[in-house]
Amino acid sequence: MAVFKRRLALALAASAMIGSVDTASAFTRGPQSVATRSSDVTFVAQRREPDEKFQRRVVRLATTEAPGTIIIDTNNKFLYLVEGNDRAIRYGVGVGREGFGWSGIVKIGRKEEWPEWRPPKEMIAREARKGHHLPVVQKGGEDNPLGARAMYLYKGGRDTIFRIHGTNQPWTIGLNMSSGCIRMMNKDVEHLYSRAQIGAKVIVIGPGNKQGAVAFEDRGIDILRTIFGG
Repeated sequence: MAVFKRRLALALAASAMIGSVDTASAFTRGPQSVATRSSDVTFVAQRREPDEKFQRRVVRLATTEAPGTIIIDTNNKFLYLVEGNDRAIRYGVGVGREGFGWSGIVKIGRKEEWPEWRPPKEMIAREARKGHHLPVVQKGGEDNPLGARAMYLYKGGRDTIFRIHGTNQPWTIGLNMSSGCIRMMNKDVEHLYSRAQIGAKVIVIGPGNKQGAVAFEDRGIDILRTIFGG
């Protein structure tokens, strides 16, 4: 009983610190924060960790979306993997910077472990104008901007050029820094990769409201699952 009380106290403290994210309406978000970094990519790995609230958590999520659906709240920088029965896994993410945010409903078209990175021609040209010369292709590895895993997002059977992927810049989680892709910590993208299925529905809530009405409410950390698992 004493052990249970200690675990419960720790879990309650964590819940109070991280807080519940009110996401009941997809259309009542505050303004997105904008990072000032001018470049799309950095090849030097950073050692800083994201804020505690962006660590992976099991949460109570009220939604009508089917299990296996991924909901990405780009305003609050969270990705949810819906598990059903008001349960979900919540991950912190990095999202598109100003002018590169987007919204819509897509699917996971394919997945790759330690993917190659092929920057779009537009990115290569944009970065060249800033004095940054990108490779045509970079093999997978720890210094690859796509990180440990990538899930390629398709719409109507065609690649959207957007991905959910890992990053060698974990300090960007929680920020608006990408060219539209959804960044995750490598440990988190590996976790999601093992659970997300090809063909899974992905709802991206962001500028333009092209995802339509999405009902979901993050009711905070699932205390019992945090303590006992399951």
